[in-house]
Amino acid sequence: MTRGTSTPRRLIGIGAALCAVVLVAACASGAGGKRAAATDGPAASQPSGRPYSAPPAAPLRAGERFRTLQLPQAYTPAAPAGGTDEYRCFLIDPQLTSQAYLTGTQFVPQNTAIVHHAILFRIGPDQAAAARSLDASTPGEGWTCFGNAGIGGPSVWVGHWAPGANETLLRPGVGYLMPAGSLLVLQVHYNLLDTGGKPGGSDRSSIRLRLADGSQPLHQLRTNLLEAPVEVPCAADESGPLCDRAAAVADVAHRFGPDVGQVEDELVKQCDNGRPVPGPTQQCDHRAPSGATIYAVAGHMHLLGRSISIVLNPGQPDARTLLDLPQYSFDDQAIHPLDPPVEVKPGDTLRVVCSYDVGLRKLLPELKPLPPRYVVWGDGTSDEMCLGLVIAVPTGS
Repeated sequence: MTRGTSTPRRLIGIGAALCAVVLVAACASGAGGKRAAATDGPAASQPSGRPYSAPPAAPLRAGERFRTLQLPQAYTPAAPAGGTDEYRCFLIDPQLTSQAYLTGTQFVPQNTAIVHHAILFRIGPDQAAAARSLDASTPGEGWTCFGNAGIGGPSVWVGHWAPGANETLLRPGVGYLMPAGSLLVLQVHYNLLDTGGKPGGSDRSSIRLRLADGSQPLHQLRTNLLEAPVEVPCAADESGPLCDRAAAVADVAHRFGPDVGQVEDELVKQCDNGRPVPGPTQQCDHRAPSGATIYAVAGHMHLLGRSISIVLNPGQPDARTLLDLPQYSFDDQAIHPLDPPVEVKPGDTLRVVCSYDVGLRKLLPELKPLPPRYVVWGDGTSDEMCLGLVIAVPTGS
């Protein structure tokens, strides 16, 4: 999963306006000539590889309607730069002629053998022309987009799917503002580890939007991304060129570009005073610049992840654990609502802590064929991330 920010990537604190909500309630276990097919009924699909059968969506609430958008054609990913991952962005037009609110999403991955995760970004009317131009000038369906939506301006994160998640259903009274003329970019991370980086079949995923009439204002939530460095060295019995940290960072930059390649050094600078701290456990403290009410949390790592937690004000008398996954599973990344919600004051600290097990490389079929490496932050499934998601309403909004 990537961060929903503009380039260069930046850490986001509680109350920051750069990203929007992922979800806050129930969570069960193209334009420009390449327009996504749209319907108001359930998504259709022609399975390729491992099909996914989504449970039915929750019933519509007063003032809501469904809008289903499917990739106009099946897409066959091809990982660039000798890697095993492709991030592809598809422009979709919900055809909004008046203001609305996005109150839920349900992504349906057609081929789960290659779909790693998906993120939905909102593109405002002021960026619509640039998005359409990029889409029209890129051969084939969509465009390559490591890091974010690839449009050039801020990318507002309004939904996501990862293994273990089903429908994103916002609680009553909240939603994402969707001005008339807004577009959406669906970023799909395709992983080809199973095929050694070679094409692994086609995919024609779809997403169902839950839209509410925009005449009644709703509270707008924000998603804050709490990141920590990833500095996991090779095991004592491993060796190879990529066991050197500098070589590993350069390899990430080669596969995903300089914007992704510089992320790890940025995180080390912000979290560890510029000095890498190698080891199986990594953490970072994030200070809240303003008050907020936290409604839900989640954690994201890749295949070497063992545990992840988010702690409010660690070491203080009012310390509180908001997320504790002592046995992290990549196949269970559902959002965890907080009941009751938790208040955060300006200056409070949120700490994200991740632990990894490099020994899993010898056990997981996807990683066994790959050479040992010093693992740093990267967009590939064979790289790692340490990412806490905090869904909150800024105080006063």
